[in-house]
Amino acid sequence: MLSEFDLIQEYFQRPRHPARATLGIGDDCALLTPTPGMQTAISSDMLVEGRHFFAGEDAARLGHKALAVNLSDLAAMGARPVGFTLALALPSADRDWLAGFSHGMFALADAHDIELIGGDTTKGPLTICITVFGEVRPGQALRRSGARAGDDIWISGTLGDARLALGGYRLELSMDAASLQAAAVRLHTPTPRVALGMLLAQQGLASSAIDISDGLVGDLGHILKQSGVGATLDLDALPAGAVLVTRDAAMRRAYTAAGGDDYELCFTAPASARADVLAAAASVATPVTRVGSIEAAPGLRLVDAAGAALDLQLESFDHFTS
Repeated sequence: MLSEFDLIQEYFQRPRHPARATLGIGDDCALLTPTPGMQTAISSDMLVEGRHFFAGEDAARLGHKALAVNLSDLAAMGARPVGFTLALALPSADRDWLAGFSHGMFALADAHDIELIGGDTTKGPLTICITVFGEVRPGQALRRSGARAGDDIWISGTLGDARLALGGYRLELSMDAASLQAAAVRLHTPTPRVALGMLLAQQGLASSAIDISDGLVGDLGHILKQSGVGATLDLDALPAGAVLVTRDAAMRRAYTAAGGDDYELCFTAPASARADVLAAAASVATPVTRVGSIEAAPGLRLVDAAGAALDLQLESFDHFTS
C-alpha cells in the first residue's frame, strides 16, 4: 500500500529544473528566486468531485484541466508561468488513477515550462487545489480595471461547446455520440491562452483582460464594474464552437454568452490597436474575434447582428446560487 510520501515520490517528484525553483519538493517549503525586476502573479483554483467534474472522470483529462484552469488565470494577467503547488485529497491511493492524473498534468506543465514545486496530500473526498506562480514586468500586468470608453471587446478562440457538452451529459438536450465527444474536448481539456496573454501584456495592446470561466456576460461584468464603464455586446458576433455552431440561434446566443467553462480570454483594447491585436494573435496561432465596444454609459447592452436590442435574461455560473 502506498504511503503519503511514497505517493509523492513515485507520481509527483521529478528531477529539479535548475532554471526554475531554487528548492522544490522535499522540504517544508519550496523556494523561488524571483527574476530581478519582475513581479510575482499568484492564483489558486479548486476542483471538487461532483461540483466541478463528474464522479469517475478520466484521470488524465482531470490532471490537464486542473492545471489548465490555473494557467488560464496567468494568461489573463499576461504572466509567464514559473511554478505551481498541488494539494490533493484522495479517497484512496489508486495507482492507475495517480499515473493517469500525473501524466495529464505534467504533459500540460511541460508544454508551458512550469514546474511542480510542492503541495500536500491527504485522504478524503476527491478534491484538487492548484496554486500557480507566474512573472510579469511591473506595470505590464493585464487587470480588470483598465477598460476605457471606445475600446473594442475581443474574445479568443470559441465559446459554448463546453456548456453544450455539459447539457449532453446531463441529458438536458439531445446529442449524438460523435457530437458529444467533439464538444466534450472543450469541457475536459481547455486550452489556456498563455502565449496570447503574455504578448498582449508585453506589447501593451490590451487595456484589460479576464479569463472566461463562469460565462462571458458575468466575467465581462467584472471588467465593467472594476473599470467603471458599460458596454454593448453583439451576441451574434460571439464565436461559437464547432459543434454549437450547428445549433439554433437561441442556443448559440445563450451558450456563448453565459455557458461557462470556456477558459478563453476576454480582453479590451483601443480601436486604434485592431491591426496590432490581429497580428499578435496570428503570431501565436490563436484566433480572436471583435464582439463589442466599451462605452461610458454603465450597464451591459446585448444586441443582435443588426444592432437591435435583445431582451435576454442571461446569468453566469455562481458556486453558491447555481
